[in-house]
Amino acid sequence: MHSFLENGQSLHDVLPPDQRNLQLEATARDGEGWKVPPIPAEVFNVNSGDREWVDRQCTMQPLATFQQDIKLTGKASAIKNITFILATGFADSPFTQFYEPAKAKGWKTLTIPCGHDVMLDLPEKLTQVLEEIANPALRAASL
Repeated sequence: MHSFLENGQSLHDVLPPDQRNLQLEATARDGEGWKVPPIPAEVFNVNSGDREWVDRQCTMQPLATFQQDIKLTGKASAIKNITFILATGFADSPFTQFYEPAKAKGWKTLTIPCGHDVMLDLPEKLTQVLEEIANPALRAASL
């Protein structure tokens, strides 16, 4: 189990090795060696009605976005109202490892049973959750 990214780490430091290796292999096949091919929507379990559209929108991404070390100043610890939303409906999610550490930090934690692209799979549910996060009085009224 990993924790959150620490100062000086990159996303590749916390990705499961098989996912990181697949990404590096795909990047090497690109020919230029610096662009990561888009991950197919099916991998993220995007609903079948939106998969083709999502795949058409996706473009390559620089490998450096996964390998560049994060620079943290410590100022994020001053933020008191943080909510971690985990989409639980896709296999091999690299984000599952962050759910329990978020809870242990005292963050509000929620799960939504859909693929990675919650805004496509359950837009009404996501809107409700985000409105309740932004306005706690809405949450109290819906209980």
